[in-house]
Amino acid sequence: MHSSLDLNLLVALDALLDEGSVNGAAARLHLSGPAMSRALGRVRKALGDPVLVRSGRAMVRTPHAEAIRAEVRELVSRTTALFERPRPLDLSTLERTFTVQADDSTFAVVGARLLTRMRAEAPGVSLRFLGEGPRDNTSPLRDGTADLEIGVVDSPTPETRVETLAAEESVVVVRRGHPLTTGGPVTLARYAAAEHVTVSRRGILHGPIDAFLGERGLTREVVASVPTATIALLMVAGSDLVGRAAARMHRPLVERLGLTTVETPLVLPGLEIAQAWHARFDVDPAHAWLRERIREVFAGLTADGPGPRGTGAVETVVG
Repeated sequence: MHSSLDLNLLVALDALLDEGSVNGAAARLHLSGPAMSRALGRVRKALGDPVLVRSGRAMVRTPHAEAIRAEVRELVSRTTALFERPRPLDLSTLERTFTVQADDSTFAVVGARLLTRMRAEAPGVSLRFLGEGPRDNTSPLRDGTADLEIGVVDSPTPETRVETLAAEESVVVVRRGHPLTTGGPVTLARYAAAEHVTVSRRGILHGPIDAFLGERGLTREVVASVPTATIALLMVAGSDLVGRAAARMHRPLVERLGLTTVETPLVLPGLEIAQAWHARFDVDPAHAWLRERIREVFAGLTADGPGPRGTGAVETVVG
């Protein structure tokens, strides 16, 4: 980027990359269309790249524009924060939409509790929930798509802050009256012989459980892979499939769907549910307040007790 590029042009570039159109960027920055077009011309000259090109009636980002998008957002966010004076947080007048990314089962269990708790203090606050997509090289926290992430944070970027909210065991769940609920103890052989549904964002059918069973000469019959835990639990409720659930996090869903747990000799490590955010929000009072409310909601889940005990880790293949 050219050394003479000023801050206003950097802000214009951020808006253009985010909106993907001249008109959208102009509306965001309260500029006229011609003024935004001139800014795009200056950006193109400075970068030596078209940035946005026509594709039918829409405009698309060039590969170079996609490559620098997160970096530009980061530069603008840091520069804006540098010149902003911190103001005392007034929850009664706070108007802000927080974007939180998590698995849909997390929203189902904690979403209403979190929203109720937040709006009791700050009526002008709203939550935008984003589901978890397939893992790729883009960090929603880094590029500003999400303000906060809740879940298993296994590969955080260097600037990501991670705070553990709960250490979870998991349980094997089936519908009431399932064959595994009768006929004596559920051995590894009986467990493996049943039909299983697994959870994977990328459609992976096998994972650590299968490796564990394979070491003991057993092969599990995984007949379905679904992207979220909620879908898996719904399928378990309406079939003879065997699934798995987080003991505390998913207990409300397990009870609501009329599922029951079964004990097995299967033992695998547990997992940690965490909240993660970008370092730029460390000293943001409103974001700190959001994080505290989330801590309180998860503390309430933990206070409900350890949940039904059955086995090791939630069968969520991440990757």
